[in-house]
Amino acid sequence: MAPPRRTSRDIRSESRLDVLHALLLAGEASRNDLARVTGLSTATVATVVSDLLEGGIVTEAGLTSGRVGRPTTTLRLNGDRGRIVGIDVAETYVRAVVFDAALDELASAEVDTDEHRDGSEDVIDAIVRALDTALASAGASRADVLGAGVSLPGGMQRWGEVAVVVPNTTWHHVDRLRERIGLPIVVDNPLKAIATAELWFGEGRRNASMITVNLGTGVGAGIVLEGRILRGATNFAGEWGHSLLALDGRECRCGRRGCVEAYVGAAGIQRTLAGIAPEHPLASAHLQREFIGSLAAALAPPEPDPAVAETLARTADYLGSAVADLVAIVNPEMIALTGWTAWALGDHLVPAVRRRVRREAPGDSAADLTIAVSTVRGNSAATGIATIALERFLGDVGLVTTRVPTAL
Repeated sequence: MAPPRRTSRDIRSESRLDVLHALLLAGEASRNDLARVTGLSTATVATVVSDLLEGGIVTEAGLTSGRVGRPTTTLRLNGDRGRIVGIDVAETYVRAVVFDAALDELASAEVDTDEHRDGSEDVIDAIVRALDTALASAGASRADVLGAGVSLPGGMQRWGEVAVVVPNTTWHHVDRLRERIGLPIVVDNPLKAIATAELWFGEGRRNASMITVNLGTGVGAGIVLEGRILRGATNFAGEWGHSLLALDGRECRCGRRGCVEAYVGAAGIQRTLAGIAPEHPLASAHLQREFIGSLAAALAPPEPDPAVAETLARTADYLGSAVADLVAIVNPEMIALTGWTAWALGDHLVPAVRRRVRREAPGDSAADLTIAVSTVRGNSAATGIATIALERFLGDVGLVTTRVPTAL
């Protein structure tokens, strides 16, 4: 099927997003600044700014005076336009973050969930509790909310008899979720959300092709190619955690054997430790995030735990080999590690991962590759899904033509 033709409306939509992105990064800028940063003509920027001012998305911030000429009006995003909520549904928690319309974080709330229960009503209850608590902390009501984004893992069919993720069944009850939340919502998977966050707030500002690797209970890759998020035919691109690392290797929770996740997901890392030191107290830790945090603590000087150090060395080798496959396929400029495992262990993993990737990636594909922990702080899934929700709102008011995969 041939791709749809870009209309003049689509081109204007992209120009508006370019200007919004530039304003988001600058905080405050003049029309001339925006033209210089975006590469758009001053006439196009003037038209776009007029549209955004009329829609209340942008506001005039004040006047700046230069050495010559008359003062220049500066612009900023209008944070008072309303509130945007990003909700990150993970296997072990639900976190809701309230942003203003300039995507500045105002408040957040987290609800722990039982990673061993997968009932959709349990997940939806946790989403509602986190949402209500975060809104109350922000001094906002649902009437203030322009849109809410829900980053929901899963959406995958079962392989064998094992569910890929705990909240998988929630995808089949999105209507119920919409009813309980009572807000305009957009639902996407966390890989697309973290890729969006990196594109708008992180290394995507400097790299047109990059991969954001998410490390936690699950493992996946948010892929940006030539400035666009790779979604695939059914919005399924990036499930790299369920690609093959070891033939007939460890059993993965998806039902296959040898998946990347079975080695570099939190449970996989714990399994590596158990193989090295079966009696180690952390080998039987019950909660995954506490286990990962304890690993980081056990590596602290002056006497790092040798079994933990060996576990991290093997994990870095597994991760490096799996990332080398990504490099061979995508050939990105940058790989950013994110997620709670990356925040805790990234400084220990990155040097060894770099060495492994450069040794195993084909040809010169990794010669100029940068690998680092993501610069996007806070909850990148919540930030990214809130950004997608803002784009959805802009579409609802006729300012952009962004196509959101699951908008309700």
